[in-house]
Formats: sequence, C-alpha cells, structure tokens
Amino acid sequence: MKHIFKQGEQGKPVFLLLHGTGGNERDLLPLAEMLDPSYSVLSVKGEVDENGMARYFRRLREGEYDLEDLKFRSQELYDFIEKSAKEYEFNLENLILVGFSNGANMAINLALRDEAPFKKALLFAPLYPLDLKDNHKDLTNFEVFLSMGEQDPIVTLEQSKRVIEIFKERGAKVHETWVNSHEITQEAVIKARNIL
Repeated sequence: MKHIFKQGEQGKPVFLLLHGTGGNERDLLPLAEMLDPSYSVLSVKGEVDENGMARYFRRLREGEYDLEDLKFRSQELYDFIEKSAKEYEFNLENLILVGFSNGANMAINLALRDEAPFKKALLFAPLYPLDLKDNHKDLTNFEVFLSMGEQDPIVTLEQSKRVIEIFKERGAKVHETWVNSHEITQEAVIKARNIL
C-alpha cells in the first residue's frame, strides 16, 4: 500500500495516520508533528477511488457503508500494518491509531477487530453507523480521544454520541471534546496530546 514511514526515537510509539476522504498519505504528517515529533509515523493512503478522491473503503452513499468492501479493506489494511511492524521493527501494541473522518471510521473498525492489540486512538470527526450487536470486543485496556463537531454537516450529534457509546459499552476510557464542525482544530490537538 502507498505509505510513508518516518522513524522516530527508539522505543517510542508509532502513529498510524489515516486521512479523510480525498486526502493522501501526506495530509496528517503535520498533525503527527504537533502531537509528538519524537514518535514514529506510518501514514497509509486509502486505495479506494471515489470520484477521484482516495478513501479506505467504499460507501453506497453518505453515511451508508459498503459492508463487504469495508470487511475486505479492513483485513487488507490490518495485514499491511502487521507486515509493516515486521519490516520497520515496531510492536503492534505501541501503535496509536490517528484518523480524520473516513480515516477515523477505518480506525474504529481496526480497534474493534478481535485480534487487534491496539491500546490508543485519537479520532477526529468519526462516524460509525453500523449494527455492532455481534461485536463484543473488550476495550477495558483501550483509551480513545474523540473530537466531534457540534455543527458538523456530515455527522449528526446523535451519530457522534453513538461513537462515544460504542467505546464506552466495551469498557474503553473515553476522552471527548467538541469543536464546531467537521475539522481538526488546534485546541483539539492540544487536548489529544494530553493522553499520550
């Protein structure tokens, strides 16, 4: 998969950067610098093309995911992360999921995988409108920062609250902050930094 790996200080965690719709593997590099420039970075470009815009999985329409494609793409990305951990010599448990919009949605999917050992996620403008009654992942050792928009034109308040519930229902430690819209703000980044 098209990606950038930037080696940080030995023994420090690794940010997995997942961009929003229409972004690329360079989009969130400044965010990683603001969060902690000493961490390593694995930034991956989504391989789905939606009208010329890169995404991590297909959707049927706004807010409605192509579940078969999500399953396939999630497996593909997880396999790539495992391969990258061997190639770049980092521990999967030291990987911190960092996503914006479509990237945040894919990060939620990765965090909910039974085999995923991830312990932390920083998610900006997430949306996950899926029925998860068959998912019983124990997230008691998981910490997540959620930045959500009160006036987000894409994600409703109800949908944002559902994302909070997904993590709380599974025992995760949740830190939430509210911004204005579908965005990454400096204030949210400063708050996200506190859980690192």
